[in-house]
Amino acid sequence: MDRSTTTQHLAHRATRRATATSPSPSREPLSEPSREPLRERAAEVLWANWTGASTVPSRALYPHQWSWDSAFIAIGLRHLSPLRAQLELETLLAAQWGDGRVPHIVFNDAVPLGAYFPSPDFWRSTTAGRAAGAPADVQTSGIVQPPVHALAAWLVHRADPGLSRARAFLARLRPRLAAWHRYLLESRDAGGAGLAAVLHPWEQGMDNSPCWDGPLSRVDPAEPGAYRRADLAHGAPEDRPTDADYGRYVRLAADYRDRGYADVTGPDATGPGAAAGAFRVEDPAFNALLIASEHALALIEAELGGRAAARSYEHRARARTLTRTLVARLWDPGRELFLCRDLRSGELIGERGVTGLIPLVLPALPSGVAAALVRTARGPHFGLGGTARLVPSHDLTAAAFDPRRYWRGPAWFNTNWLVAKGLRLHGERALADGLRAAMLDAADTSGFAEYVHPYTGEGCGARGFGWTAALTLDLLYAGRDGLFEGAEGEPGGAPEEEFADESAEHSAEEGWGHE
Repeated sequence: MDRSTTTQHLAHRATRRATATSPSPSREPLSEPSREPLRERAAEVLWANWTGASTVPSRALYPHQWSWDSAFIAIGLRHLSPLRAQLELETLLAAQWGDGRVPHIVFNDAVPLGAYFPSPDFWRSTTAGRAAGAPADVQTSGIVQPPVHALAAWLVHRADPGLSRARAFLARLRPRLAAWHRYLLESRDAGGAGLAAVLHPWEQGMDNSPCWDGPLSRVDPAEPGAYRRADLAHGAPEDRPTDADYGRYVRLAADYRDRGYADVTGPDATGPGAAAGAFRVEDPAFNALLIASEHALALIEAELGGRAAARSYEHRARARTLTRTLVARLWDPGRELFLCRDLRSGELIGERGVTGLIPLVLPALPSGVAAALVRTARGPHFGLGGTARLVPSHDLTAAAFDPRRYWRGPAWFNTNWLVAKGLRLHGERALADGLRAAMLDAADTSGFAEYVHPYTGEGCGARGFGWTAALTLDLLYAGRDGLFEGAEGEPGGAPEEEFADESAEHSAEEGWGHE
C-alpha cells in the first residue's frame, strides 16, 4: 500500500470514528456557562481546518501542515477527539527525515504550488535533502520548528490513556520523538555548549522578531524577482515582514538547501568566518521547549515501562543539565530576562522578546530566576496585568515595537498560553487566571485571530486560526491545570541551592503528571 493510499485509509478510518464520538471531551469544561458558545465556535474552527489526517493553521494563508502548529492544535483537539489528536501528531511525524529532524512544513500535494511560498519546488526536499534522509514519498521543507511534540504527545495520551494504550500511540511515537531530540542535541549544537541552535528565523517560530535584526543584517536579500510573496494576498503589507526581511529569509533558506541541508557543529559553525550559514542563534524559547519535552519524554518512557525506565531517568537528568546550561548561557541578570545568543559574534542580543519569558515553563528553573521573570513580565517591558491585555511578542518600550506587525509587538496565543502555564507552575495563580481570562476574551472578540493588538485585543492576520481555537479549548477544559494533566503539587521553582545539588534529582519532577 503506497503512502497516499495509507493516508487516505487512516484519514477515512479516523474521521469515521472521530465523527461518531465527537465532540466527546476528555473532561467537562470549567464551569463557565457563558463560555459555552465560545467552546462551540472553537470546535467549529478545528473541524473546518481538518483535512482528513491533519489540521491546517489557516485554510487561506497556511494551507499545509505546520510542525509546532500541529503540536498546539493536538493539545486542544484532545478535548474534542483524542483519536484525531493522536492522528495529528502521527501524520506529522510520518514525514520525519532519516537524520531525525521534523520538518516545519509537510506539504499537501492537492494544494496548488502557487497557494503558498516557499512551495515544494523551492525546498526540493526529495532531491536536495536526500543525503539527510528526507522521505521520498512526501514533500516537506528542510528546516525545523520548536520541539513541542513530546509535550503534546504526553498531553494527548493523558486525554484518553485507554485509547492511547490500545493503539500503542506512545510506543510508536517514542522512537521518533527520541530521534528528533537527538538530532537537535547533536546536529544543532552549533555553540558547543549543549543547546540547540536555530539556522533561520522561521525555525524559532517568531519569524519577524526584532531579536533577529542584528544577525539578519549580515544576510544579503534574495533578488525580488526570484520569488513571489503569497502572504501579501491574504494580509495587509503593514502587518507582514518587510520585503527586505523576507528577501533575507529566502536567501537563508536557499543557501541551506543548496548545501544539502547539511548541519555544521564545532569550530566551523561559529565565529565571523563560519563556513555554514550567516544566521546561527541560541534561542531561549526553542531550548526551553526542548527541555520541557525532555521532561515529557521521561514521562512517556515511564508510562511504557520495562527497559524504558532507565531511559526515563536519562531524560530527566538531561532536562536538569540543559536547564543549568540555559541559565548559564542565556540568562541576563541585569535585564532579568533570557536573551538570544548570536553564535557568529558570540554575544547576547540585547532585544527583549517574549522568547525570554518562555523558560517559565521549566520546573527546575531556580526560584530566583523565576521570580525575576515574573517581575519582568509585570513590568513596563511586557505590561502583564497592567497596560497590556496580553503579553506582547516584543518589548513595549523598544524603538522596534510595532503593535500590528508580525512578531514585532502583537500578542500571540501560543506564547501567552505558555506564559500562563509557566506562571501557574511557579505559584502565580492569580496572574495566570487573569491572563487566561484575557486570552478567552481576545479569542472571542477577534474571531480566533492569528494574533492580536496587545493593548486593544483587536484581531490581526488570519481569522479562524488553528492554534488560537485549539488553545482556547484547552483553556476552557484545562485552563487551571499545570502543563501535565493529573499533576498534583507541581513545583513552584527550584531553590538556588537545590538547583546546584545534583543529588536532588527527583525534586523538580514531583507532580509532573504521574498517576
